[in-house]
Amino acid sequence: MFKRTLFNEDHEAFRDTVRRFIEKEITPHHPQWEHDRIVPRELWRKAGAAGMLCCTVPEQYGGLGVDYLFDVVVFEEMARSGHTGPGFMIHCDLVATYIKSFGTEAQKQQWLPRMVTGEAIGSLGMTEPHAGSDLKAIRTKAVRDGDDFVISGQKVFISNGQLCDVIVLATKTNLGAGSKGVTLFLVDTSLPGFRRGKNLEKLGMKGQDTSELFFDEVRVPASAMLGEEGKGFELMMTKLAQERLAQAIRSATVAETVIDYTVAYTAERKAFGQTIGDFQNTQFKLAELKTEAVIGRQFTDKCIENFMKGELDAIDAAMAKMWLSNLHCKVVDECLQLFGGWGYMWEYPISRAYADARVVKIAGGSIEVMKLIIGRKLFSDYRANAQTG
Repeated sequence: MFKRTLFNEDHEAFRDTVRRFIEKEITPHHPQWEHDRIVPRELWRKAGAAGMLCCTVPEQYGGLGVDYLFDVVVFEEMARSGHTGPGFMIHCDLVATYIKSFGTEAQKQQWLPRMVTGEAIGSLGMTEPHAGSDLKAIRTKAVRDGDDFVISGQKVFISNGQLCDVIVLATKTNLGAGSKGVTLFLVDTSLPGFRRGKNLEKLGMKGQDTSELFFDEVRVPASAMLGEEGKGFELMMTKLAQERLAQAIRSATVAETVIDYTVAYTAERKAFGQTIGDFQNTQFKLAELKTEAVIGRQFTDKCIENFMKGELDAIDAAMAKMWLSNLHCKVVDECLQLFGGWGYMWEYPISRAYADARVVKIAGGSIEVMKLIIGRKLFSDYRANAQTG
C-alpha cells in the first residue's frame, strides 16, 4: 500500500489531539444531535479551545497561524469518525478563508478572533431556490442607500444556518449585469430584518443544521462589503477550487474508512459455513474498491500539494471533486450490499454513511457542472492548439 508523505510529526501529534476530542466531545452525543438536527453552540467553543477551528488564521487574529495541513487533519478526522453534525468545514475552509483573503483589517479584527474561539459561527449564503450551481443567477439584491446597503432576498440549503453569527452573503447590486453585478457582504445575523427559516429535514447529514434564510430589508453599512462592488463573482471563483478540494478530501477519507470497516465486518460475519470475506466475490469487490480508493487518495494528496504551492487550478479541483464524489457514493453503495440486511439498519455506520454520501454529487457544484467545466476546457485547449499549430 502507498504510504502518505504529506504530514510531519507536528501534524500527526495534532491528529491525535483531534481524535481524542472527537471521541470525548462528539461521539457520545452525536446520535442525539442527529435526532435534534443541530449541535449545541457549546461544542463550537470547546473545539475552539482545542485549537481545531480556523487553524490557518494568523496569530495576530487569535489563530495558530499554521499551514493548511492542520485544517486537512480536522476535515479527515471528522470524516473518519462518520460524524457529520459539526459544520466545521464551512466555517473554517470557506467563511474564514473569504474573510482572511478579501476582508479589510477592520473586518478581520471583527470576526476572525471570535471564529477561532467558536464564539462566532460562520456560514456561506449563496444558494437560492432558483439559483444553485448557477451563482450568477441569484436574485437577492443589495440596494445602496447613502452609506448603507439594504438587502432583500432568500437563501436555501445553508449549512450552519440556524447557528451562524456571520454570513458571507452573495447579492446582486446590479440586477442586469449578470456575474458583474454580484457583490459579497459580511452580514451580522443580529441585524434587524434577518430571519432564519425552518431547519430543513434532510436525507442524510442529519446532525448538521441546514436552513432557509430570509433578508427583509436588512440594512448593512457599506463597510460590510467584502471586496469591491461587482467583484463578488470573481472572488467566489477564486475560492471554488479550495472548496472542491475540501470535498474531495472528505470523500477520499470516507471511502477508505468504509472499506476498512467492511473488511472487519465481512471477516467475522458467517454465511453458508464460512465468513462473508471468504467468498471470492467479496474479496474481488473489496480489492477493486481499495485500488480505486488508493488512486483517489494519491490524486487528492497531489492536489493538496499543488494547492499549498498556489498551483491548484479550477480544472484539477473539478476533476478531484467529480471523481472522488463518484467514488464516495460507489464505495458506500457496494459496501452496504456486503452487510446484507444489517446494512439498512440506522445503528450500523454503513447505513449513516450511505445516507450522508448522496449530497456529495450535488454540494459545491453538481457532478454535471464539474463535467461541463472539464469538457469545455478540453475543447478550448484543442481550439487554442489548433490555431497555434
